[in-house]
Parts: sequence; structure tokens; C-alpha cells
Amino acid sequence: MPDAPDDATPGARDASRPAPAPAQVAAARRRAVAELARVAPLVEELGRRFAAAGHEVALVGGPVRDAFLGRLGGAGAFDLDFTTSARPEQTLELLRGWADAHWDVGREFGTIGARRGDVVVEVTTYRADRYDPDSRKPEVAFGSSLEGDLSRRDLTVNAMALRLPSLEFVDPFGGLADLAARVLRTPVAPERSFADDPLRMMRLARFASQLRFAPAPAALAAATALADRIGIVSAERVRTELEKLLLGADPRAGLSVLVGTGLADRVLPELPALRLEIDEHHRHKDVYEHTLTVLEQAIALEDSPDLVLRLAALLHDVGKPATRRFEPGGGVSFHHHEVVGAKMTARRLKALRFDKETTRAVARLVELHLRFHGYGDGEWTDSAVRRYVTDAGPLLDRLHKLTRSDSTTRNRARAARLARAYDDLEARIARLQAAEELAAVRPELGGEEIMRLLGVRPGPVVGRAYQHLLALRLDAGPVGEEAARAELLRWWAEQPESQQPG
Repeated sequence: MPDAPDDATPGARDASRPAPAPAQVAAARRRAVAELARVAPLVEELGRRFAAAGHEVALVGGPVRDAFLGRLGGAGAFDLDFTTSARPEQTLELLRGWADAHWDVGREFGTIGARRGDVVVEVTTYRADRYDPDSRKPEVAFGSSLEGDLSRRDLTVNAMALRLPSLEFVDPFGGLADLAARVLRTPVAPERSFADDPLRMMRLARFASQLRFAPAPAALAAATALADRIGIVSAERVRTELEKLLLGADPRAGLSVLVGTGLADRVLPELPALRLEIDEHHRHKDVYEHTLTVLEQAIALEDSPDLVLRLAALLHDVGKPATRRFEPGGGVSFHHHEVVGAKMTARRLKALRFDKETTRAVARLVELHLRFHGYGDGEWTDSAVRRYVTDAGPLLDRLHKLTRSDSTTRNRARAARLARAYDDLEARIARLQAAEELAAVRPELGGEEIMRLLGVRPGPVVGRAYQHLLALRLDAGPVGEEAARAELLRWWAEQPESQQPG
């Protein structure tokens, strides 16, 4: 049985995609080879090893694309993908004598992994998978040709290869032309590609973010028509693509693909739900556009890509649709949308199988993102500042960035006032932290001393007493151990447990 469908034969390129000229191909190959210079000896050695054993092997996918783009990576580790005619057991034998370490956890799917120095390689047998329309996983079948394997890649820019050891450039589906045009197309008809593996629709959005390439109209139309099929894909695989999209260079572009095709309605419905909502501070924008602007502004404040901050920026206003109220006189309010939004955020991230730490952190930032509002209207006490810092805990720096990003007003005077107010708050926090070590604020008395002074055993009373002393510390600042003991005994005298016989 042939492993390449009729519409995926070499040279079956869409007529609208002009074939690159021979000189263009030669120049592109020279750029790729130059970019791969640091690993060229290793790549060629691996190619000769497979060829000597009678097997085809090629460098494929992302490494080839990134070499052409001049973004293969800086100094340090490389991840390289290969495809081969060898079966997994044959690949394993060839890698055993070549690699420093190897593993076969992907053997069922034809993939053998290995490491040689700083280079990690994955070598996968040519694939000719078949998909059951209702299955989340392909029926794994091995193919017989490089071109057939490339036809099952997600996008043409990921369906280019370099045969080894000859370094022959293989591009049966016009990936080089699409790379030059900065367009995202599928190697075969997008309806067929997305029906076979619905996750490819998420990858269309992900690469729009990562590469800043525009999806072809036909790909967008097919994704719109087949959006419901994303429901058969596991939440874990969807989450992985969403993470990569959000950590890409242009998340707005990728999110726009998700929303425009209807995929977001299936995987992140809280986002498109914002499109019809009026933002009470910025009535010239809807909340959806405001949210994308906040995300971009948060990214501009990052030191390095921060998934937690980006998720919080994306989800900070998801509680608005559920809390919208039309007030007398034509006003609109969203009271407590931060509390509702935090709960919605936790539910969505849990459904997408995000880890507990990420889920808690993002939901907490959503809950706290309005805490600053009102600071400029009246002077906060030191107690309020301490509580702000303590409630944020290790998320304080992210809360600073999120709060600053949440100002998207076009009113320059108002924007300047908000910025000055937050500058002032940060300065006060810095002064109090220097004086009181707010990041590690604790009551003067710990649990052991509380139990000793009150003559009680571990239990709920100790926790309540500790929280009372913590509130005292936040309200009054450092009071000293003597004053803390006096306050603890005063508090204890008012508790019903103190009247019970020991």
C-alpha cells in the first residue's frame, strides 16, 4: 500500500505557489548548511552511519525550517529531528554505538531518542498513519518514502528535509516558497490534513504566533469548518499547543486564529465571550480587544517569556460577562468580576490539565488584579500596603506587571495619573520592605510559643491565634514580642475555649 495519498505526490504543489528558482534553492541550502555548521560533522556522521547500513535518513521539520530562517539557536544544546527508512529496532542498534545515551520511550510510534554531547536527536521511522475519525490517536503505520512522510507534516514550512549525508534539499510541497512568502499552508488539502489530525488546527494558530506567518485563506476556512473535531483531541495535547502559542513572539496573531476559526469556542470559550462586552473604563473598546492589548503590554514588561503572567493577562477579565449589570443612567458595572474570574480561570486551567502550581498562581493574579484600583483616590495606610504585599506573596512582581498592563486608556492624562500612582505604591512597598522585611512578614510569636502561653495543644485555636497576631503585625507593623504576648492574652480571654476547663 502506498504511504503517500494521490494529492500528496512530489511536485503536486498548489499552482498558486510558485516553485522557487534553482538559484533560490541553492542559496537557501547554503544558508541552512552554514547555520548547521556547528553540528554539521555530527549530522553528516549520523547520515553516513545509516547509509552504510543501507537505510535512508534525513534531517527534517523544525530544524530545517529554523536553519533557513537563521534561528536554529545560539550556543549550547540543539534538538534535531530525523526521519528514516530504518525500523525502530534498527535505529536503536545504529544509535547504540554512536550516542552517549539513548532511550526508546517513543518506540511504539517509531521514535528513538539519543544524546551526543550537547545535541539531542529524535529519529523516527517514515510514517504512513491512518486516523479513525473518532479516535484521538493515529493507527501507527510505517511508510516507505521520505516524500510520503513529509506529506503528513502539519505545514509546508515544516515539510522540508535535507537528505543525509548528501545534504540534498527535499521540498515536494513548496515549503521554501511559503517560507519566503511568510504563509502557513498544509502539504495536502487542509480539509484532509485537519480531518486526519485535528491538532494541526491548533498548530496553525501556534505557528502564526511563533513565526509571525499568516495562515492561508484555505487553511483558515478548513479550520473553521472542522473546528468541532478538536473535541476528540486530549486536553493535554491542546494545552501544550496553547502554551507554545502564548509563549510565541506574537500571541495576538495566534489567538486571533483561534477566535476567528471558532477553535477558541471549543478550547478556551472564555476568550471569545469577551468580544461583545463593553469595558466600563474604555467604552471605545470591547473587553476582547482590551484583553489582547493588556497581554501585549504585559509581554513588553517581561524580562523573559513568562507563561503565568501571560495567562493572567489573557484571563484577567473573563469574569466580566457573568457580572455585567446595566446601571441607571446608562452605566455598566462588573462588580466582583475579579472574584468570579478567578474561579472561572481555575476551572478552565484545570480542564486544560495545567499543573496545580500554575493554576493557583494565575487564578490568584486574576483575583488580585483590581486590588490597586482606588490607591490614587485616597492614601493607603501602611497596613493596606502590607496586606497588598502579603496577599501577593511571591506573585508580587507579576502583580506589578499585570496591574500596570491593565491600563489601556487613550486618555494620556489619566494614563499618567495611574502610572504615577503605581510608581508611588511601588516606592512605598520598597521602603516598607527595607524597614520591615515584608516579603517574610510573620507575627512576633510562632506556634510553639502560642501553645505554651495559652496552655493548648495543636489544633484550630493555634491557627486562629496565629492569624490574629498576623493581622496585628500587618496593621501595626513590628510591635515587639512583649506587646504581642499581651495582645495574645487579651484575645484569648475573649475566646470561649479559654473558659473551658483544661
